[in-house]
Amino acid sequence: MEAARLATTADSTDLEALLAASRREMADKRGGEVLTRLDQGAADLPARARECLASPDLTVGLGTIDGVPVGYGVMRISEAADGDPHAVVEELFVDPEARSVGVGEALMAFLVTEAEERGALGIEATALPGDRATKNFFEIQGMVARTIVVHRWLDGR
Repeated sequence: MEAARLATTADSTDLEALLAASRREMADKRGGEVLTRLDQGAADLPARARECLASPDLTVGLGTIDGVPVGYGVMRISEAADGDPHAVVEELFVDPEARSVGVGEALMAFLVTEAEERGALGIEATALPGDRATKNFFEIQGMVARTIVVHRWLDGR
């Protein structure tokens, strides 16, 4: 059975493994190299896991199948310019072998509920360019594009 729950410090080893898997996958996607280079937590995944689990501004959901962790989501609640809370899904990943069975949906439902309970008026996430599956997933969750970020290499690539 697919489910999602709040991650705890007891989940740090599983979270570290999922963080590593997400970064391996992201590096090969269009736009992924830039995000990988900007990822301050990539150099020390145990520290990133600890930060995610300890920060009061972050909520970490763990997606499971029959209790086995197969995905995670990291959401930050911050104050918008108007003073209202706003939710940003900073990371969402499901192991490729566990996709298309409802784990991602369970994670998003968990994160949306957490955002609503904390008074957030909106929630957003990022999809890499050309990653139609992720874009479609977020659209099914009722999300629509509100910005497009563009990039240009300046080192001759």
